[in-house]
Amino acid sequence: MPHPDTLIAAAHAAADAAGAVIRPLFRSGIAADLKGDESPVTVADRGAEQAMRALLGERFPEHGILGEEFGLDRPDARFRWVLDPIDGTRAFITGRPSFTILIALMDGDTPILGIIDQPVTGERWTGCLGRPTLFQGGFGGAPGARRCDTLAAAELSCTSPEMLAGDPWPRWQRLQGAVNRTSWGGDSYAYGLLALGQIDIVAEADMKVWDWAALVPVVEGAGGRVTDWEGRKLNPEGVARTLAVGDPALLPLAVEALRG
Repeated sequence: MPHPDTLIAAAHAAADAAGAVIRPLFRSGIAADLKGDESPVTVADRGAEQAMRALLGERFPEHGILGEEFGLDRPDARFRWVLDPIDGTRAFITGRPSFTILIALMDGDTPILGIIDQPVTGERWTGCLGRPTLFQGGFGGAPGARRCDTLAAAELSCTSPEMLAGDPWPRWQRLQGAVNRTSWGGDSYAYGLLALGQIDIVAEADMKVWDWAALVPVVEGAGGRVTDWEGRKLNPEGVARTLAVGDPALLPLAVEALRG
């Protein structure tokens, strides 16, 4: 395994390459196509992923690469880069700077490195297993979830009620009824805010591995926890219901609320 500093440098270079593709297309009136699951995709999504694949494939030809837009290369590799070139394509299309570039490196089923990058505002969160989360950006704030050990004081966030349709909705509402306040929107940007102590809980459903892998090292490196709704380690296969808390004391309380 390469030294963590080498891996982090490569992840930063990949984020820079993706951002160079994305920024000129932001608020440009870009058109979107619909994928098979009815989610939008643009030339920015595809171009950013291709740029990251090229860079990471050149530096680590023995590593696997899984991306939302172009699938999996080298499926038998122990180490796998997991890429979401634009998490929050709807936000990107509508000119809102809450979308992010997500880059993760997994060792088997465990995320060991994660980047959340907002290429327009210049904010970047870097999480690496065994190290504290680092934050770069011009808007202030430092990584470190705030102390919040009661649901009644907690700020809850979720991207969209649409992802909670069906069975998750009544369970999520029980959590919502126990917290101080709820905010909607933000996609993975909300997890960066959680790592800065601005949000206390993010509970979402319909999350694939490229949606959550990068978030785990960032949140946990800031002192928080990321699990599924039962408090278990997330499984990269299939679709997950994710629960992130800034203060670990909130985890059992949030799990109990989601169970009802």
